[in-house]
Amino acid sequence: MPIWQADFYRRPLKDETGQPLWELLLCDETRDFEFVATCPQSRANADWLAGQLRQAAGDGKPDGIWVFRPQCLSLLEVAGERSGIAVEATRRTPALKRWLRERADIYPQMAGYTGEATDPAAIEKPPPTPLPEDLWGDRWRFATLPAGEIEEVFGDRPMPFLEMPPSLIPLNLGLASTVPISGVVIDGGRQSMQLATWLAEAKPVGLNYVPGPPDGLILEAGLCDRWVVATFEDEEVAAAARMFETRKQLAKGLHFLLVRPDDSGMTYTGFWLLGGE
Repeated sequence: MPIWQADFYRRPLKDETGQPLWELLLCDETRDFEFVATCPQSRANADWLAGQLRQAAGDGKPDGIWVFRPQCLSLLEVAGERSGIAVEATRRTPALKRWLRERADIYPQMAGYTGEATDPAAIEKPPPTPLPEDLWGDRWRFATLPAGEIEEVFGDRPMPFLEMPPSLIPLNLGLASTVPISGVVIDGGRQSMQLATWLAEAKPVGLNYVPGPPDGLILEAGLCDRWVVATFEDEEVAAAARMFETRKQLAKGLHFLLVRPDDSGMTYTGFWLLGGE
């Protein structure tokens, strides 16, 4: 069975008694399967959700449920446990987010529409937090690799941490082998393993350049966490950061993060393909 992508949250709708309506959306990656159910806020709980999951599953449960919204994660985890379905927190629910944005055009046509303008796929993100000082390594830099070398160089390379989701493999994104894939390389020195372990637990999603002053490199991680990886005022570094963003756009958002002890090229500690949020 496929993986479901799920969201359960209040919408700009009210029922006939004036209660806010909550909407459950379930779909698979291709959206060949879609399920919609609503309930008043007073019934928005794990019991109601568990019943809907069982109804949607019918005779066949999904292999799991992916959830991107922090506000409904715990409810869906409880409902999933009661229904025998594992729930995973991840931002990578593209089919569901496309559907949510389509739903935004439908709500104004529905009875009980409140007129509230909203992006149903958006979530609130806290201000970025500086990366803990005891994790920082010796140095960092921007880098590029041809798309065709990503799997060749890192796919079978033994290292403690390797995250290459099939959906982010360049070939699966339809990228030509010559397309440059931008990334960030951190030489962690003695902190290399500690930093990579922390990153694995934080679940990196993407790296973004944010113009200053000062300019910054922000790590998006988990469902909504944001971390300041570096700040800089050097124009040469800023130019490299702008090129980093340009190459990301040309590569459908794909980029990478590499952590290694040093620049010898002999040992890698962790590699993450990022993008596709």
